[in-house]
Amino acid sequence: MVIIPELEIGLFNGWIPFAVYIIIFGITMACFPKAVRARLYDRSLWTDKQKILTTIGKLFSFTNIVLSPVRFYLPVFIIGTVLWIAGVTGLITALINYRNTSLDVPVTRGLYRISRNPQIFSIWIIFLGICFLIGSGLSLFLFIISLVFLHTSVLAEENACLKQYGDSYRIFMDKVPRYFLFF
Repeated sequence: MVIIPELEIGLFNGWIPFAVYIIIFGITMACFPKAVRARLYDRSLWTDKQKILTTIGKLFSFTNIVLSPVRFYLPVFIIGTVLWIAGVTGLITALINYRNTSLDVPVTRGLYRISRNPQIFSIWIIFLGICFLIGSGLSLFLFIISLVFLHTSVLAEENACLKQYGDSYRIFMDKVPRYFLFF
């Protein structure tokens, strides 16, 4: 892993695993009913501050991934690939759990039994995998900074769910940790 990679436009850059993730996510979402997609992207109960901090966090996550070349240094490449595959698998599973839940109740099935936020956590694992694939210490540092900002989106989601579902979500929060086995 290098601290600061050479940034260059190239065929084998971090944009490839990012683009593949976006394509898989897009195909998955295209298979969902419109009402489910609308609920997934509803930010009406978020504050402006939460929306701004989330956007800043996304920018930090995305910074230099696109222009950093993938490093085929075997140990780091394998770790990145495993993390990326685990993240994509977790995300698809969480989205299917989300799709298969009635719109009038909180999602508590599948991965949601062990995490209140498996979609967001899975996306974080995808980006962590990309950081390893490109072997960039700078990307890893920026990713860690992004987590501080993106935690805001988790709090916003949970607050919106409390407003929308009330006590049933509060009971869910008492039983299930925020990020899998911790917090």
